[in-house]
Amino acid sequence: MATIDGSVLDFRRLDELSSGATPLHCLDPRAKVLVTFCFVVTVVSFGRYEVTALLPFFLFPVALIALGDLPARFIAKKIILVLPFAVLVGILNPLFDRSILIRLGPVGISGGWLSSASITLRAILTVGAALVMVGITGFPAICRALESMGLPRVFATQLMFLYRYIFVLTEEGGRASRARELRSFGKRGTGIGSFGPLVGHLLLRTWFRAERVHMAMLARGFQGEFHTRHRLRFGGRELLFLVGWASFFIILRFHNLSQYLGSFATGLMW
Repeated sequence: MATIDGSVLDFRRLDELSSGATPLHCLDPRAKVLVTFCFVVTVVSFGRYEVTALLPFFLFPVALIALGDLPARFIAKKIILVLPFAVLVGILNPLFDRSILIRLGPVGISGGWLSSASITLRAILTVGAALVMVGITGFPAICRALESMGLPRVFATQLMFLYRYIFVLTEEGGRASRARELRSFGKRGTGIGSFGPLVGHLLLRTWFRAERVHMAMLARGFQGEFHTRHRLRFGGRELLFLVGWASFFIILRFHNLSQYLGSFATGLMW
């Protein structure tokens, strides 16, 4: 429970980074959402054996981290947490796809290894782009941008509630876990059999807390819409940001920049 609590607090810290004052933070959130969407679509559109063509796409999250003054080490730690899942997805590929596609001298690299590496790179790029977008935009602003672009209000509201009260649920779980540890003697009462009553107690507390929150919101006149002082405004800077990055992604999609640079470097060496 402490690990989950720490992970949620890290997510809160990531969202707090969106209060920065850089020009990137001041852009309309719709522009940043659209650019990130174009980035993810472009990355996942490559063939399963593409590896070198994905490497230049690291320029996008790196540039946003630098321009948005985000802590690179913190972002890297969050990406590392996802790597085991990506590796698990492609770990069996070398066993099923053994056809040799590339030879580096006497060493042959099968298609399975290439597809496994491609899956890992895509996971790093997409997750990194999502984390950076939250860091320079903020989750509430992302929900407002999605709603203004056509997402049904009920889904946007559900996302906002999920964001707001996931921290409350985690704090409740943390208190219940600490209470269980304080009432136990040594290892008694801390085994796996105690998690059933703990989860049931947490479910009841969540239910009662949700009822109180619902009544409080009705008393304040909530009608399914979150009001904010920040107005969305899509101007020339946002258009330049969107067109510039989208054009860059299209160029990288149809031209392997890594291959061009490798051929150029090889030509200079020989």
